[in-house]
Amino acid sequence: MSNFKQKKVTTKSGKEYTLQHPGVRNVTKITDRVKNKHGIPSDERLAEEMLQHVVVEPKVRLDDFDSYGEMTEIVGKAFAFITGQDTDELEDDAEDQ
Repeated sequence: MSNFKQKKVTTKSGKEYTLQHPGVRNVTKITDRVKNKHGIPSDERLAEEMLQHVVVEPKVRLDDFDSYGEMTEIVGKAFAFITGQDTDELEDDAEDQ
């Protein structure tokens, strides 16, 4: 996939982020990496992966957040975006354009 899809999202606090899909192969690698040895996803690993590979603007790290709620909101939106779970939101965005 040479042309990676991007999406702008805004959190409840009004901060805007740009998400970029890293490609299907990388999504499968990410979902494998975030699991512990028992196959259970780690919140910290998920956050680090989303912030490193999906949130492209502004570039932020886990330690840059003052609010746990803000961090979990953007990580959740990023994960939903790359796994295709935000289809309703995508349809709403398409109607707005």
